[in-house]
Amino acid sequence: MPKDYPRSRRIAEQIQRELSDVIRLELKDPRVGMITLTDVEVSPDHAHARVFFTLLGDREQQSETTAALQHAAGFLRSQLAHRLKLRTVPQLQFKYDASVERGVRLSQLIDAAVAGNSAKKP
Repeated sequence: MPKDYPRSRRIAEQIQRELSDVIRLELKDPRVGMITLTDVEVSPDHAHARVFFTLLGDREQQSETTAALQHAAGFLRSQLAHRLKLRTVPQLQFKYDASVERGVRLSQLIDAAVAGNSAKKP
């Protein structure tokens, strides 16, 4: 997200807050369990928003949740339209955010390496 567009950043943050509430309170799809919205990127023309999420689960759950969110994108967008004061509400596209998973894996590798080094020292 370019830093030249502070309005886009504010809109993205507002979309993230509102969408989080709508998914938690109003979305009844059983394929969408406990997810965390990690980021929202809004295009400079505010026509599209990429919503990044993470969840605990395997690849199958990730793909099911992504499909469920894409299926519910129209409903979520209409709920956002009621909550946000925007001329046009962006089209929503959902992407699984693997960065949290990579961060946990990297942290585990670092911890294992540190534990290995301290075990070798007399």
